[in-house]
Amino acid sequence: MEDILDRIIRTKRQEVEISKAQMPLNALQKIVDDIISKERMPKFSMKESLEKSHSGIISEFKRKSPSKGWIHENSSVEEIAPAYAKNGASAISILTDRDYFGGNLGFIEKVRDDIHIPILRKDFIIDEYQLWEARKAGANAVLLIAACLTKDTCRHLLHQAHLLGLEVLLEIHDEKELDYLSPETDMLGVNNRNLGSFHTDVKKSFDIIDKLPKEFTLVSESGISSPDMVKSLRKVGYKGFLIGENFMKEDNPGKALQRFIQQIEN
Repeated sequence: MEDILDRIIRTKRQEVEISKAQMPLNALQKIVDDIISKERMPKFSMKESLEKSHSGIISEFKRKSPSKGWIHENSSVEEIAPAYAKNGASAISILTDRDYFGGNLGFIEKVRDDIHIPILRKDFIIDEYQLWEARKAGANAVLLIAACLTKDTCRHLLHQAHLLGLEVLLEIHDEKELDYLSPETDMLGVNNRNLGSFHTDVKKSFDIIDKLPKEFTLVSESGISSPDMVKSLRKVGYKGFLIGENFMKEDNPGKALQRFIQQIEN
């Protein structure tokens, strides 16, 4: 039986092929090469931001999910992303998957010039084409999910991302996926969500911590709902905390973030 992740990847392959038909890779590469040569994109390091931050919050712009449906359907990235930046986010994660998360690559383009902290393109990246898209849009980092990739493909995408000036957050779900790590990996994320069922359990981040190489910037993702949880995760070694739904379900996600960080610091 096909689980949620299988369905997402099948859709993503179709989506990438449509994008390639609309703008061939060589045309996209020319645009990106021009952007790089003129250095129009701000350079922000997500890894550095997390290492220096007192809170380490990666606030996510997430309108819906496959398991919950719409979380904040009419939300505006032009309002919420700058509010996240203003209220203390260390980085901003913007979901760009359209069909399952209500995202759009254009969301990054809309806010890039107004935000002076790192932006993570969060999507199911399976093809080098998506890295060029991310660079064109103005992302500073991309998510690579071990469960979506072979080890060889993951390493190729990591290398290509670095050539484009993008940092990589490598996401794993269990100890077996640590084989995907390479010395060049920028950040290592533990997703507390089962991508087959979409059930979350933050205990996963605590259970695996002793197996994680401490030389990497560690990020706990999904299911984080309280400042005390962040404090506990930070004590065991995590530097980044990706939080989306907890803020997006509020009428004012930016203010929700502000209150959350104040409680962490108290």
